Amino acid sequence: MATVVMPASREASRLNPWPAVVSLAFAASIAALQNTAVVPLLPVLQRELNTSLSAVSWTLTLSLLVGAVSTPLLSRFGDMYGRRRMILGALALLVAGSVLAALATSLTWLIVARVLQGFVAALVPLSIGVVRDSLPRQQLATGIGVLSATMGFGSGGGMILAGLASGDYHLVFWITGGISLVAAVIVAVLVRDSAPPVKGRPDLAGAALLTGWLVALLLAVSEGGSWGWASPGVLGLFAVAAVLAVVWVLVERRVAEPLVEMAMLVHRGTVGATVSSLLLGFSFFTLLTGMSGFAQAPAAAGGLAATTLQVGVYLLPSTLFMLVISLFAGRIMRRLPASVMVAIGSGVTGLAGLWLVLQHSAPAHLYVASSLMGIGLGVGYAALGTMAVEHVAADRTAVAAGVNALVRIVGGSVAGAAIAAVLAAGGGYPWVFGAAAGAGVVAALFAAGYGYLNRGPVTAPSGH
Repeated sequence: MATVVMPASREASRLNPWPAVVSLAFAASIAALQNTAVVPLLPVLQRELNTSLSAVSWTLTLSLLVGAVSTPLLSRFGDMYGRRRMILGALALLVAGSVLAALATSLTWLIVARVLQGFVAALVPLSIGVVRDSLPRQQLATGIGVLSATMGFGSGGGMILAGLASGDYHLVFWITGGISLVAAVIVAVLVRDSAPPVKGRPDLAGAALLTGWLVALLLAVSEGGSWGWASPGVLGLFAVAAVLAVVWVLVERRVAEPLVEMAMLVHRGTVGATVSSLLLGFSFFTLLTGMSGFAQAPAAAGGLAATTLQVGVYLLPSTLFMLVISLFAGRIMRRLPASVMVAIGSGVTGLAGLWLVLQHSAPAHLYVASSLMGIGLGVGYAALGTMAVEHVAADRTAVAAGVNALVRIVGGSVAGAAIAAVLAAGGGYPWVFGAAAGAGVVAALFAAGYGYLNRGPVTAPSGH
């Protein structure tokens, strides 16, 4: 079993830290909910805003992209100015974005609102940092497990919310704004910062370059099917993405306080968690978006012609399984290494995709896949946070958690673009489900392989 690097000592808190942990878990579930709630609404938004499906899909992709960039940036600000302050700031942006989205009547304003909402993705690594500072070492794995697993529960809850709202996107965003405001108040009352602030300088150049090459890459992937993969526009976007990515890596290697530490991405102690997180994020959003789109597709196109409420019901098993597993995540993690849990969870998630490749002609098939996805994500997400930080020095926890959250969100961002490309090329939903299955299997292999390699003491770099 891997050796967990912990602080040498931890001053016992006079107050019970678990109410703060639970409040952060609640907030983290909303951070996940606000993204997945949009997934079943995409066909509705396409119809009501009179635009194409590829255009409206950017309401999901751009929010994930903003989350990918803001996660390490706000994690750095959290170290500098206090994590509680950044958590409350991210929740405030989520509330503002939800209200704007609820009032939006055009795609432009809806995208602006979704950009504001995307900043809340940074809440997860910030919360992990607070939890690590608050809990005794023997309870730390349980705390991170609860935080990670409820994030998975929130992901399923977003689909249920969209269904219960019967596809009314205004109502969905009003509800999101309301519960986000409640979460912000609870966090403000219960959560306190115990880590002293550190001096630093945000890597704004790194953030701009990361945004640039990700936007170019995702635009090229999403439009490749419609523009043509050999078209000047697509090839030009790929070239721009490649150049900006190289420049970004060079900048990150030279700057004193990089947005993303390259050594943290590729070190033996963390690369397993990095790759697994990227692929599991891709598999999850590919399954989620693919199942929603397939279920709502007309029968003439091979779909089930389901309503948004029916889609929510189809995905209800995943939410229930993630909720149940989140309640027992701590006990499971006391018996199994984090890498084994991630491997099992990723494998089961991949199995959900494989099932849909083979069986997708009836609602019962979606119920089976939804159940497998809920079990896989519940187990895998519960351990991802621990796997990401267990070989990292205590003062690098937020950085490692931020990197892991970033790559998971990037995986989700690529999923939306990849689905658009597959469908535009006429591949059909079985190819979408096959991609999710493949990503889940490879994630499982990486988690298991690096868990085996890191079964002895391994410590990731403690600084840049």
